[in-house]
Amino acid sequence: MSCGIDMRRALAGCALLTLAACAPPPPPAPPSAPELPPAIAAQYATVQDGGIEVPAVPAKYLSERTIRREVDYWTDEKPGTVIVDPWQRFLYYVQPGNRAIRYGVAVGDEGRAFSGTAHIPYSRDWPGWRPTENMIREFPGQYAQYRDGLEGGLTNPLGARALYLHKGNRDTFYRIHGTSEMDSIGNATSAGCIRMFHQDVIELETLVRSGARVIVLTEDESGKGTAPPGTPLPQLEPPVIATEGDPA
Repeated sequence: MSCGIDMRRALAGCALLTLAACAPPPPPAPPSAPELPPAIAAQYATVQDGGIEVPAVPAKYLSERTIRREVDYWTDEKPGTVIVDPWQRFLYYVQPGNRAIRYGVAVGDEGRAFSGTAHIPYSRDWPGWRPTENMIREFPGQYAQYRDGLEGGLTNPLGARALYLHKGNRDTFYRIHGTSEMDSIGNATSAGCIRMFHQDVIELETLVRSGARVIVLTEDESGKGTAPPGTPLPQLEPPVIATEGDPA
């Protein structure tokens, strides 16, 4: 009797071992978030602005290409000029001595449709937004609800700041603005102008003076200023297309 019990126990043990061998291994632990240098973490920390709490930018969205930093930049343009490279997804704020503050940006179709020179007559904190009649006509399900406008805030497509570009007295409808879609920064998107992290556009707006000159590079000019005069421009990187984007 005991031998039969022992045999059943042995067979049961073998069955358990077989099941354990066939079972998939436990999933690996998710990778820990990358450690940010304290200075970078401070640049993109949570901030209170105009009574609105702007959330911190998660470390996973902060890379060499997306964080703001001072870089070499060779240009004859005066300090204080804003140069936008929509094709490399960078915005440069020109500094003295062949230097510039470089910001990673997201660029929509509208951002690649404009090039040349303009100026910034004014900016707005937490601006309101209203879709154009053309947007409402083409996409009524998406935009008709905002016909009367959307007040400023984190859900507003223009974000914490909007810098408005004009040619002469004419509004180009080209904007440099904030966005809550942090994963879009550094990418080409299906909609929108030039978007920045809220923390970056807040800082840029404090630097830019009314009337500041803006230059938006063409595709052929992409990379201009990033190499010393007389040396080849860097290879143009293919854009990463993000299909979801702010409507402005």
